[in-house]
Amino acid sequence: MTESDGAYDAIRRDGVLRIRRPDTEWLSTGWNGGRRRADCAYNVSVPNGWDRTDLGAYVDERLARAGFERPSEPEPADGPALLTGVDVADARGARRGSVTVYATAGISNPAALPMDPDPAASDRPSESTPDSGREDGPKWGTVNLVVGTTRALAPGALANLVAVAAEAKAATLLAETGFPGTTTDAIVAGHDPSGPEAAFSGSGTEVGAAARACVRDAVRASLRAHYADVDADLPASVADATYGVSTNGRAEVFRPARADGDPEPDS
Repeated sequence: MTESDGAYDAIRRDGVLRIRRPDTEWLSTGWNGGRRRADCAYNVSVPNGWDRTDLGAYVDERLARAGFERPSEPEPADGPALLTGVDVADARGARRGSVTVYATAGISNPAALPMDPDPAASDRPSESTPDSGREDGPKWGTVNLVVGTTRALAPGALANLVAVAAEAKAATLLAETGFPGTTTDAIVAGHDPSGPEAAFSGSGTEVGAAARACVRDAVRASLRAHYADVDADLPASVADATYGVSTNGRAEVFRPARADGDPEPDS
């Protein structure tokens, strides 16, 4: 990946993927997430056995080492940063219309959601889970997405773009791996506040449709690149994975109460 004059261009160096577009508003679901304006977002690969808990300091160290120092004067303009066990060399980008997506994808820590759960099974992580300091098992997990549009999205439309990307990610992973996601997936969505305005970003809109196509194609390409590079296969089940969870518990389902005077009959 090289930088050019295109929208949301990316460059990778020393295990860090930097996605850049000046004065972007980002919304992140990852560490230190939320909304902020910044020129860049980052996806940072962490090594096997990684056990740092001072995440802010760690991210700053990694960006500095890669030559991507975040500005601190006169005010911090730090862009959002995601962390992944996948090598950013396996990142893949996809672009359609106003939308660009970058994905890193690995499934060593799947999160299964069975539709007919076993009531005797536990929701606890699989027994193969290595603790954070051990290096006897690879931690090649996490599906991270950075989704950017050159449109100016309404506040709700930017939040909804995260939901659209998550839905597309889950559909893609189910088709490719049998799992809807991993235990550590995260998404950063960005838009250009000075671009052409878009009030909505749902699947039927130009932005939403483009985002779905880009997420699908970037995730598929990253999965293929990743598993071509590592000495591992996609896990067939949570039990076969290095780490994983299956949500087997059932929730209590109920109907909301009808307000007094509501003419709708109970059925």
